[in-house]
Amino acid sequence: MKDTTDTELVVIFGGRSEIGIEVAKRLAPGATVLLAARRCGDLDSQVAAVRAAGAAAVAVREFDADALDSHRPLVDSIVADFGPVGTAVLAFGILGDQARAETDPAHAAAILHTDFVAQASLLTVLTTAMQAAGSGRIVVFSSVAGARVRRANYVYGSAKAGLDGFCSGLADALHGSDVRLLLVRPGFVIGRMTEGMSPAPFSSTPSQVATATVLALSKGRRSVWVPKVLGPVFSTMRMLPQFVWRRMPR
Repeated sequence: MKDTTDTELVVIFGGRSEIGIEVAKRLAPGATVLLAARRCGDLDSQVAAVRAAGAAAVAVREFDADALDSHRPLVDSIVADFGPVGTAVLAFGILGDQARAETDPAHAAAILHTDFVAQASLLTVLTTAMQAAGSGRIVVFSSVAGARVRRANYVYGSAKAGLDGFCSGLADALHGSDVRLLLVRPGFVIGRMTEGMSPAPFSSTPSQVATATVLALSKGRRSVWVPKVLGPVFSTMRMLPQFVWRRMPR
């Protein structure tokens, strides 16, 4: 194992994610970057992109977000091999199929498990490890879908609403420590996950989300909307009557 004690360790949980890789590229210069994902042996293009962005070293680890029992052993092994995690980015998640989830309870549960339960589990493991190390930064991706849950995608939206609330409370629990949590709330992101869907108003790309994320991280922000206009827009939309809101599209 290479000596990486003089470089920051950046870990992307969801190392195949378009947004995760864009964030990794922006944090790469001079850092050791670890991409954690399923089938980690098939990340050659992602590794090459991060290395080309200036990473001091790039490594991969097998990571299955839904295997909750693996979270603590994985983080412990990363710390043992590379040292404390400086920045952790939780970039995994699924959109799921809303129509299917309305009649298939197993699919509904799978969406909630990946997008909320697995996130909460890994966040708990990471904050414990970072508090023990004395510092660290965590990036979590919520969504405007969780700001006020819509009928059109209420399963995914409810998972993001739960995650948003969990992170708000966790950030308060971390207040006063040197462990910081950044909650990112993107709107519709044009990418693999939304391929074939018509872009919603105020859409963004993975690159735009990553740029806003890294800027907010550098400023020590607690949360950021992407694009930022969504903050005031959703402040207004929360006041819409329910009979109007239930007709809102995805």
